[in-house]
Amino acid sequence: MNLGQWIGLIAIVLSLYILWQIREVLLLVFAAIVLAVTLNRLARYFQRWGMKRGFAVLLAVGIFFAGIIGFFWLIVPPFAQQFQELTYRVPQGFQRFNTWLDELKTWVPAELTPYIPDLNSLIEQAQPFINRVVGNSFALVSSSLEAVLKILLVIVLTAMLLVDPLAYSKVFVRLFPSFYRRRVEGILDKCQVSLEGWIVGAGFAVLVVGVMSIIGLSILRVKAALALAVLAGFMNLIPNIGPTLSAVPALAIALLDDPWKCVAVLILYIIIQQAETNFITPIVMAHQVSLLPAVTLIAQLFFVTFFGFLGLFLALPLTVVAKIWLQEVLIKDVLDEWHHSHKKEAELVIVSELNEPTETIHDNQSIDSSSSDEV
Repeated sequence: MNLGQWIGLIAIVLSLYILWQIREVLLLVFAAIVLAVTLNRLARYFQRWGMKRGFAVLLAVGIFFAGIIGFFWLIVPPFAQQFQELTYRVPQGFQRFNTWLDELKTWVPAELTPYIPDLNSLIEQAQPFINRVVGNSFALVSSSLEAVLKILLVIVLTAMLLVDPLAYSKVFVRLFPSFYRRRVEGILDKCQVSLEGWIVGAGFAVLVVGVMSIIGLSILRVKAALALAVLAGFMNLIPNIGPTLSAVPALAIALLDDPWKCVAVLILYIIIQQAETNFITPIVMAHQVSLLPAVTLIAQLFFVTFFGFLGLFLALPLTVVAKIWLQEVLIKDVLDEWHHSHKKEAELVIVSELNEPTETIHDNQSIDSSSSDEV
């Protein structure tokens, strides 16, 4: 390679290294873009009713903050109450379990008594782990403060993007060569349409899962049914893993009430998850976003490995955008054009080979004619 190629290679490696170092910031920017697209769609809906852009944006942002406040208002108080109940019911459960073990020792033969676990010894063995968890409380508080700062950053970026989204898209388009800018504008439009389609489909799935959850939990008379239903709908935004995570607090609350309710809640969540996986998501997302289930799962594993929980939460919209860029740039503009260019080169070679004998004949005829003239 010459000097220019080496400089280009070094520049690409340095760019990839810098992007890797700021990957978390880029992910937060993408989260702000997704949120801005959502609120912009809502603002445009208000604009269709004759509302000005500024008032429409303010109303969309107000609805967003009202939803966030309502979510925490519904979730936090019931869970705090259940956690408080858990703090005094767990020791009661340990005491009951210890009494049951003592009764069991009187019924079993003396040879089997040493093999029956002692709850006090188990607690002593678990004491170092408990101390370690308590000792990491400061790290938990600091990580919570860091999460709050990241949320504030996303909200500020979202507000800036909502004020004039076209100006930011033009700045992004100008990063590309002039001959390719119109093409980039078309790709950005397709990304916006796909993200809006994912938002509509995901919102409908969240609503259906939430309604099914509150109906089932209310029938089973589980405490904090509304909060658990809202949590189940929200966690449905994380495909495959979210519904499983949302079942954990529901099972814990049901277990505190009555053991048979725990089994009933488990069956309920399995039914809801199967309905969401086999009916709701294929019907809704097939019309909005065409992604294969295996691609979704692989994307989740990839983004959670490199970006953590936020990458897991944004795995699906990231996959939607990445699919469009790969399909439009890599496949259509590079690989397909590469195929056409090689095909044209092959056709030119064939045409030149076909024309070569004719040219030779004409050259021979011209030579014969010149020789006859000389004679």
